[in-house]
Amino acid sequence: MLMRPLIGLTTSEIRETEPGEQIPHADAGREEIVLGAGYIRALATAGGAPVVMPPIDPDAVPSLLAGLAGVCPSGGADVDPRWYGAERHRELGPTLPDVDRFELTVVREAERLGMPLLAICRGAQVLNVAHGGDLIQDLGDEGGGSVRHRRDEPTDPVVWHEVEVEPGSVLACALGTERLEVNSFHHQAPRGVGDGLRVVARAPDGIVEGLEAPDAEFELGVQWHPEGFADRPEQAALFAAFVEAARRYAARTDSRARAASSSQRGGSDGGAEIRATGMR
Repeated sequence: MLMRPLIGLTTSEIRETEPGEQIPHADAGREEIVLGAGYIRALATAGGAPVVMPPIDPDAVPSLLAGLAGVCPSGGADVDPRWYGAERHRELGPTLPDVDRFELTVVREAERLGMPLLAICRGAQVLNVAHGGDLIQDLGDEGGGSVRHRRDEPTDPVVWHEVEVEPGSVLACALGTERLEVNSFHHQAPRGVGDGLRVVARAPDGIVEGLEAPDAEFELGVQWHPEGFADRPEQAALFAAFVEAARRYAARTDSRARAASSSQRGGSDGGAEIRATGMR
């Protein structure tokens, strides 16, 4: 049976439940970490084994990633502008600096390991900031306004718009297309692109919708939520490409671990042989 690669999913939202949201007979009134189930379903359908990563002390990140084959930073709250040296915009939403710190560490550790990474919405913004880039804090005020990127009210229908993808990019190859229609829930976006990243997708108004690291095998960030319509062929293909990259990473790391173990055993056996020869 083909083993499923373990994919780490970050949980970028922390909240306290309202009394009306609490489940009878369950723990109530406690702080919760929140993650949309769509991420889990999309990765599992693509052949991965999703593992939820709680936002804990950044010192624990190397231990968390040690057994993983890929990382998916998810959507969530606005990134605090302190991380890219900007003042807070009047339309900035709630921020969680401790979660930011954790996820920035996750991205950098995954990159150090050469681990595949698919960053979604806020995750793509964290990816950009991790590389020294900055963000447009509110598209409604700073983005030009020719394309809606977020619904105005919770009761509004989901906003959709087109995206053009750079031909020959890893993203284009993963999606299997260079033009597609995407859902849109974000009010922030990359402004100055960080070192080591390049823009590979834009909306018709020029807003960055996709980033990738050209020197990595698979390191992508997209502003839309592919898990929200992963039944579409191009979005399913994106998750499948990510999981396949994770499977290759797992095979490489497993092969290196076996080689190291074999080398250590060989050294021990060789020493025993020398000692035995000396005794004769």
